[in-house]
Amino acid sequence: MAKLDPRKLMEQAVEVMRQSVAEPRSDGKASPKVGAVLWKPDGTVGTACRGELRDGDHAEYTMLERKNRHCELDGAVLFATLEPCAPGSRRHPKLSCAERIVLARIKEVWVGIEDPDPTVDRKGIKFLQNSGVAVRIFDRDLQEEILAANEEFIEQAQERAAAAREAKKPKAITLSPLERAVAAVDTKDLSYEALEQYRSVAKIDDEIGSPDFNRRLLQQGLLEEEGGRATPTGFGLLLFGAEPRIVMPQAGLLGTIHFPDGTEEPRDFDGPQVFAPAQALQWLGDKLPDPIERSAARRRRVNAAIFELAREAIVNALVHRDYSVEGAKCQLIATPDTITVKSPGKPVDPITLEQMQSFQAPMLSRNPILHYVFARMELAEERGLGLKSLKTRAEASGLPLPRYSWEDPYLTLRIYRSSAAAVKELEVDVLQALSKAERAGWAWLATKESVTSREYAEAKEVPNRTALNHLKHFSDLGLIRKRGSGPATRYEVTGP
Repeated sequence: MAKLDPRKLMEQAVEVMRQSVAEPRSDGKASPKVGAVLWKPDGTVGTACRGELRDGDHAEYTMLERKNRHCELDGAVLFATLEPCAPGSRRHPKLSCAERIVLARIKEVWVGIEDPDPTVDRKGIKFLQNSGVAVRIFDRDLQEEILAANEEFIEQAQERAAAAREAKKPKAITLSPLERAVAAVDTKDLSYEALEQYRSVAKIDDEIGSPDFNRRLLQQGLLEEEGGRATPTGFGLLLFGAEPRIVMPQAGLLGTIHFPDGTEEPRDFDGPQVFAPAQALQWLGDKLPDPIERSAARRRRVNAAIFELAREAIVNALVHRDYSVEGAKCQLIATPDTITVKSPGKPVDPITLEQMQSFQAPMLSRNPILHYVFARMELAEERGLGLKSLKTRAEASGLPLPRYSWEDPYLTLRIYRSSAAAVKELEVDVLQALSKAERAGWAWLATKESVTSREYAEAKEVPNRTALNHLKHFSDLGLIRKRGSGPATRYEVTGP
C-alpha cells in the first residue's frame, strides 16, 4: 500500500480550496471556498473544489459523484477543508455530503474546519463518526488559513437561521439531548437581565419577547416550538435560565477558595451561565491576595494575567464540557498558589489531551450552540478553544504555562499564580529529590513548552554539562521528555 502523508494532502486541499468558483447569487449570500483531496490505497490522488464543474456543486459531490462515481473507494481517505454537510441540511431528496461519504465506504475523513451554519455545525462530523468513519482534524495553522479565506462566509453562516426541515428527511443528527425542549419549562423561566445583556452586546435590535426576537432564538437552537408555543431548549436554559440547576443539576459552576490560614469559602454560580465568568472573577478578585513578586508593577501585571487566564479557563469549562456527565459540575478551586478549573468530560473526539497541552489543538467545539452565544457576547473566541491565548498570556507575564491533566471524570486545567508555585506543586518525593539549583531551574522550565540544553544553560547561567545533568534528572523524574537526537535534541516539558 502506498504511504499516506496527511500533512502534504492537507496542504494540497488548502491550495485546491483557493481555486473554488463562487456561484452567482442575487441574495448576497457568500459561497464557501472548499477544497477536497481523495487519497486511494494505490497511491493515486484526486482533487476537487466547490463549483469546479458546475455552479454550487459541493467539492465532495464533485469528487465522489462526478469524478469517482464508478470507482471502488473502500479504504480511501478524504481531506476536505470544510466539514461535510450533515443529513437534513439539504432539501429533500438531495443527499448530504456526509451521507455520500458513508455510502462511498471511505474509511477516514480529515476535516479542515467546522461549518458554522447551524444546520451543519459538527453534525456532519458526528454523522460520520456514528457511521464508523474515522474523523481527523487539520493542523491548527492550516485551519487558520481556511478561516481567513472564508471570512465572509463564516460571518454570514453564524448569523444565518437554521433552514426549515423537510418532512421527509434522514434522522436528524443531534450532538446533545440539550438541543431539545425542556419539559415543564417556558420562556418565563429565562432571566430578562441575561437576555438583555445578550441583546445589548450582540447588537440585536429586536425587543426581548417580541416575535422577531423569539424567532432568532429558535433559529439559534435556544428555543424549540412545541404545540404552538416556544419552549427553551436545554442549551437555552443553561445560558439564560434564572435557575437552570432546578431542572439540570449538572449545570452551574462550583467555586471554592482555600485561604493560607486553612479556612475556605465556597460559592456557587448557579444562575444564567452567561453571567458565571464575570461573577466568578469578581469573587476571586475580592478575595484573593496578590501573588508574591518583587514590585507593585510586577504584581499588577501578573495579577491581570492570572485573571485573564482564569476567565478563559472558566469559559472553556462551561462551553466545552460534556453535559451528559450528569453527576459532575464545573469546578473552580483557588489556593494561594494555583487556580484550578475542572470541566466534566474528556476532550471532544478526536482531540487528545496531548494536543490540549501543546496549546495547538485543532478548533472543534463539543457544544456549538453554547460556543456561538458566548462568542457573540464577547466571552469566547469565535472558533476554537482559546488555547493560544492561554499560552501567550502566561508567557508574556513570565508565569508557568497552565497544565492540563485528566482526573476522571474531569479535564483539569491548573493555572500557577507565581513562578514559585510550579515548584510547590511538585509531589513531595520529587521536590525532595531536586537540589536548590534544580528547583530554580524547574521554576524557569515550567514557563516553557520545550527547550534545548543550550537555552537552559544560558537562562540559568550554568555550564552546558550542568544543564545536561539537570535535564537528565528532570527526565528521570518524569517532568520532561527528550525529543530528537544530536543538535536537534529538545526537552519537552510534561510535568508536574
